[in-house]
Amino acid sequence: MSATFAVLTRELRLALRSGGGAGLGLAFFLIVVMLIPFGVGPVPHLLAQIAPGTLWIAALLACLLSLDRLFQADFEDGTLDILALSPMPLEGLVAIKAFAHWLTTGLPLVIAAPILGITLNLPENAYWWLIASLIVGTPALSFLGAIGAALTVGIRRGGLLLSLLVLPLYIPTLIFGARCVTAAIEGVDVMPAFLLLAGVTLFTLALTPIAAAAALRMHMR
Repeated sequence: MSATFAVLTRELRLALRSGGGAGLGLAFFLIVVMLIPFGVGPVPHLLAQIAPGTLWIAALLACLLSLDRLFQADFEDGTLDILALSPMPLEGLVAIKAFAHWLTTGLPLVIAAPILGITLNLPENAYWWLIASLIVGTPALSFLGAIGAALTVGIRRGGLLLSLLVLPLYIPTLIFGARCVTAAIEGVDVMPAFLLLAGVTLFTLALTPIAAAAALRMHMR
């Protein structure tokens, strides 16, 4: 337990110190969402229709920004090899790194999303479902991103390749997450989409540490 806490604390400090965690992702999220009304125009009902998809797409893209640094720095300076030799399983290390990425990138987006929903004229009855869907869905974005980061860890400037690998995996989370908010706006039952979103996240949390750890072992041979 102490080792887990120590690794998590280290990851949080590195993410916040490098400036590529909460600051960069949150700034990108704010810019993308606030630019939409300028492009679409001040049409309240149209902004309300596109608000769920816009907020979810912006959150998805913001999560991508810092994924390439998830394992790269530790791989280059040899820290990853040392951590791999520790008693902690590599799968556990992957899970901690992905969780730290969510805390520094995904969680600030969850907090900022309701405020930005005002700029998109999001109906009041959809705010709680927006928060709930982002809380449940954004961890899947960080954990799925860990697979792409592990596969591209030995590649220089692998950010574009990482995006190409990860974006297709994000589609189910994007569909069900945006559908939760849209269903709340339309006044229909939200639970089917929300339960599917939760199922995708649980499936992701269970399998991605194993897949990412296998990819890392392949690069460390």
